[in-house]
Amino acid sequence: MDHLAAPLPALMVRASRVCSFFMTSPVRVSALLTTTALVTTSTAAFATPMEMTHQPSAAAAHHISATHKGSGHVHPHTHGATSDSMEGMHHDHGPAHSHTAEQITVTHHHTPAVMQAERRLSRIPGGTSVIDASVMLRGRSATNADSFKYQAGVFAQAPCGSDDLRISIRGSGIQTGLNATRSGILFLFDGLPLTTPIGTVNELQEPLGIKYTEVLRGGNGFDYGSLMLGGAINYVTNTGYDTQTYQARVEAGSFGYVKEQLSSGKVIGKHDYYLSVTNSYRSGYQENTKSTNFGVNFNYGYKFNDRVDNRFFFRYRQTSEGNPYYLTRAQVAQNPKQAQEPYRYWGTKTIEPGTKYAADRLSIRVDDNSKIMLGFVYMNAPMDHELGNTSSLYDIDYASAVLSYQRHDKLFGHQSDTDAGVYTTHDLHATIENRVRRSQAYPNVPFGALVTRSHLGGSDNIFHVSNNTELFHDFWLTVAGALDYSPRSGSQTYPEKSRFSQDALYFSPRAGFRYVINPHIQVYGNVSRSVQPAQDWQYLSGSLYTSGIAQGLTKDWAMLKPQTATTFEVGTSGEYAGTQWSLSYYHSAVRNELLSVMTPTSQLYNNATYGNASPTTHQGVEFALHSTLYQWSGNIISLRQAYTYQDFRFNHDPVWGHNHIPGIPQHYYQGELHLDLKNGFYAAVDAEVASSVLASYNNQYRAAPYHIYNFNMGYQWPKKHRQVYLSFHNLANKHYATGVVPVYGSGNAQPSALLVGDGFGIFAGISVGFD
Repeated sequence: MDHLAAPLPALMVRASRVCSFFMTSPVRVSALLTTTALVTTSTAAFATPMEMTHQPSAAAAHHISATHKGSGHVHPHTHGATSDSMEGMHHDHGPAHSHTAEQITVTHHHTPAVMQAERRLSRIPGGTSVIDASVMLRGRSATNADSFKYQAGVFAQAPCGSDDLRISIRGSGIQTGLNATRSGILFLFDGLPLTTPIGTVNELQEPLGIKYTEVLRGGNGFDYGSLMLGGAINYVTNTGYDTQTYQARVEAGSFGYVKEQLSSGKVIGKHDYYLSVTNSYRSGYQENTKSTNFGVNFNYGYKFNDRVDNRFFFRYRQTSEGNPYYLTRAQVAQNPKQAQEPYRYWGTKTIEPGTKYAADRLSIRVDDNSKIMLGFVYMNAPMDHELGNTSSLYDIDYASAVLSYQRHDKLFGHQSDTDAGVYTTHDLHATIENRVRRSQAYPNVPFGALVTRSHLGGSDNIFHVSNNTELFHDFWLTVAGALDYSPRSGSQTYPEKSRFSQDALYFSPRAGFRYVINPHIQVYGNVSRSVQPAQDWQYLSGSLYTSGIAQGLTKDWAMLKPQTATTFEVGTSGEYAGTQWSLSYYHSAVRNELLSVMTPTSQLYNNATYGNASPTTHQGVEFALHSTLYQWSGNIISLRQAYTYQDFRFNHDPVWGHNHIPGIPQHYYQGELHLDLKNGFYAAVDAEVASSVLASYNNQYRAAPYHIYNFNMGYQWPKKHRQVYLSFHNLANKHYATGVVPVYGSGNAQPSALLVGDGFGIFAGISVGFD
């Protein structure tokens, strides 16, 4: 891999909010999952971003019924599960035979909306899951990483305990984990794009106010318009149909942590609204990790009639987060609370002064068998990254749109669903300025003086169509294809002028099958082609200025090729004797993988180097189990487990040979033993275990393996919207690194490349709601 064989000119990643450029590693899953909520199903068949309620059948998704009485409450608006047009849009089609082949009854509770989402996603011939937000609300909800607990195949971390989300699925964005934007996964709010050509911003992903989250791994995110290696994640927001009229929540605990939420939702005739206001503060476990956040989440819906409705969304969030940078393995073991020298004295931090997201979604049910959805998004995301000698100031506006059409038919007497859609997102205005931050580095230059100015331009335009047909009883075939046109351009106008432009048009096919062996077991398989252009700022990865005020910063653009991959996946899901499972194996042949590396120069100037790797291979296993061990008189003891195996390596690279790609642990396990009593008391103990994480491309330097234990207990008043909880994190006060930022090699000294995980902490919370 010649691009990473020796230090390259660095790319300006004005980014790293908490610690720059780290690839995802183990998921912190300290808060506890209860049996009364989320059951993650990695299932099969065909799914779409919109739903149309069908009649259940042998070919319909396996259904998870709510029979556990000691579960989280179901909100009083009984029509909430189907009120929003984005929910319940796909037919439960099937023949008239008496038994429902895919109906699987288990004792774990879900709200109607979550069960509906599970039915829809279960038609995808591959790995998917639905995360019920009510599970997270039984413990600490400090960061969005808390939302992704127990998701096999998903690595989500809150670096240095911050509000940022570092996430990877199947190695997606393996080197783009801690800059200002996420890479390799398409993120959406309520089926509308959050991801843009610059990536996915972190700050809007506040977990409070979310009803549930859909995770579609790899090519299984196709029907949302995702052609990325990691797939798609869709956050579905609360509306007035499924919340209390008034609700208040307060959390507090170690490291100066305090978080507050006030929310309100109501249905008024044909109108409904939901409003959530959050505020949080954390002084930090590690030096220089203070963070503050304030956000607003609002939506308003109007039902014109039974076939047409509209919903407007608005989000606003401002954040400020300190950056401790990285430590060596020895420093993590001895004193993980310290920050890196000399940055600990420089007040390094990232400020998002106010990101605004406004969107509108119109849904039209044309007839009983077809539906159209049209959506528009505008987003403004200013950023100020004060991380080195200069401040990197972003001024960026985006516009996105989605058009989706779904139809259910009978094709030669066979049940058939067809989906077609257009996904498009554009940079309207994108300017990045570097200005003098440290006068010591620029002794004869005024503070705040302009050092460089760059302009970005790009768009992603995807047309996709797919069909899912029951060829014969309980055997479904999915065929699909997409066109992706993703031009990129950029120019630097100060202190010198340079520019680039690039066009790319790709076709991505997909095919899959799903076979229901019996009412409790199904198998699936698929093959898909992914395409991922570089984020527009990553192209600024050419040579460096060697003199003048901009010395050390990036000067030229690199002509990066889009990353492509062909992925095969096989798996099974089902339920037997009180145990529900999902198991997937995938193998991806990746070409032109986008990788980066950190050097002392790139860290000092908030740059990173990006390049296309020689051919690489990603393969892994995603395995989840949820077992009811014992139940009596409405009480339940259950065991939940998730294991992820990941093997990412080079193929015959001229420099790195068959080395593993650094940044992610090869083995990661999470297990939780949970007690849920019918009187409302619950308790759980869980373990998080990770193998060592390679931190260098020569595979000679790595973070130590770790295992941490957590305990959570609480009480939820039966049939009332009142809850208290108490959580203990990292009971043994283990010193460990949550992940790494890859370097070339370690030499004779340990490089500073590790990110610190929190020590022992105690957290408590209370939530009260009423109508």
